[in-house]
Order: sequence, then C-alpha cells, then structure tokens
Amino acid sequence: MEDSTATTTSSTHHYFTIFTNYPLISSLTAFTIAQFIKLFTSWYRERRWDLKQLIGSGGMPSSHSATVTALAVAIGLQEGFGGSHFAIALILASVVMYDATGVRLHAGRQAEVLNQIVYELPAEHPLAESRPLRELLGHTPPQVVAGGMLGSVTAVTGYLFTRVATS
Repeated sequence: MEDSTATTTSSTHHYFTIFTNYPLISSLTAFTIAQFIKLFTSWYRERRWDLKQLIGSGGMPSSHSATVTALAVAIGLQEGFGGSHFAIALILASVVMYDATGVRLHAGRQAEVLNQIVYELPAEHPLAESRPLRELLGHTPPQVVAGGMLGSVTAVTGYLFTRVATS
C-alpha cells in the first residue's frame, strides 16, 4: 500500500515540474514581454492604443523570434551548447526567423496590394465587399533581430536569476 502512495506522490510531483522548466518559462516570458512591447511601439507609431497588438503577429519586436531564441539560449545554458537539444532548438529558431522575414513578410506585402485592388473595384463587383486581408504578417530584419536580442537577454537574465536564487 505504501508503494502505491509513493508512486502517486511522485507522479503528482512530476506534473508540477513544468513550472520549474527553465527553457519553457524563459520562452513564455520572452513572448509575453515582446507582445507588451508591441503595444507601446504601436502607440508610439500611431498615437493610439491598439490592444490587438497583445495577441497579433507582426510588428516590433518579433515575438516569434524572441520565443524561439529564448528557447535555444535557455537550452544551451542549461544543457550545454554542444548537445543535440541545443542543435534542434537552434535549427527551429533559424527556420522561424527566416520564415518571419521571408515568406510571412512577403505574404503581408502581397495582401497590401490585393487589398488595394479590391478597394478600387466598382461597388457592384462581387469582391468589392470582401473583408480585407491581414497585412501585418511578417517582420522586417530589424524586427527579427530585436526579437532575437530580447529572447537572448530574457534567457540569460532568467539563467542568472535562477543561479543566484539557488546559491
């Protein structure tokens, strides 16, 4: 009977280790900080508060880049930069950041052109009343670099904080 209780306690404890998973916490923190920064950069650019920036993609800094960079750096700091886990995270970060400045950025620019074409259609055209496409999909290289820097700083700060807290 005691074996069963020990197993249950151990498995319950195992579920709560997610709250001490440094790479996960670092990534989610970087994402959250990036989204909040977008709120302020949007206000600075447009002089109005746009709460959609808290959940939207695109803008300064890239929250996708911040998230995957924080993940890669945190894994590197925790498990070593020579390991396979870091290699996987680095490749993932590279693909996400490349995609943000490539495919997604160009898809957003094409959406701008298509929205302009639809706007200029005569009112009786079947597409004249169609909902506009989202234009802010990707990121410029400076937005991706800023996100990467934010992710790196977040991961290093979290690492130093956990080192100080456990000493």
